[in-house]
Amino acid sequence: MPTLPDGWPIGSYDTYREAQRAVDHLADHEFPVQGITIVGVEPMLVERVAGRLTWRRVLGAGAASGAWLGLFVGLLLSLFTAGAGLTPILIGLVSGVGFGLASAAFRYAGTKGQRDFVSHSQLVARRYDVLCQPRTAEHGRDLLAALAMKAPLTA
Repeated sequence: MPTLPDGWPIGSYDTYREAQRAVDHLADHEFPVQGITIVGVEPMLVERVAGRLTWRRVLGAGAASGAWLGLFVGLLLSLFTAGAGLTPILIGLVSGVGFGLASAAFRYAGTKGQRDFVSHSQLVARRYDVLCQPRTAEHGRDLLAALAMKAPLTA
């Protein structure tokens, strides 16, 4: 069962990268990091739209993925069929393209125009808190305060 994190907050950061840098700093200074937890606070699902989805794009991607699968199957058949030559490879390639086109068209037609875009989703948090056990919290805060005095993290 998932459990809530425990410990005292010793740092809060805008990005996961900054929180990771803080924990790395603690590890570099021989802090007992096995008791550290990075907690993403106020998680949200962010979907970034990458482009418009068209029949041409759907069928092109379906044909390409089907071609790879068909080529793979054709190569396997040609390896295990004595004297077959290129015939199994070509049959696999053509069959794969046909199957890829048909399955992509069927899936896209099933959406009935309700999702005519391509996107990528990721889970992010508004901030990232670094927690540690109460017995080491003061030392951890001191180490992270020293880190904050250094140059900020650059992209």
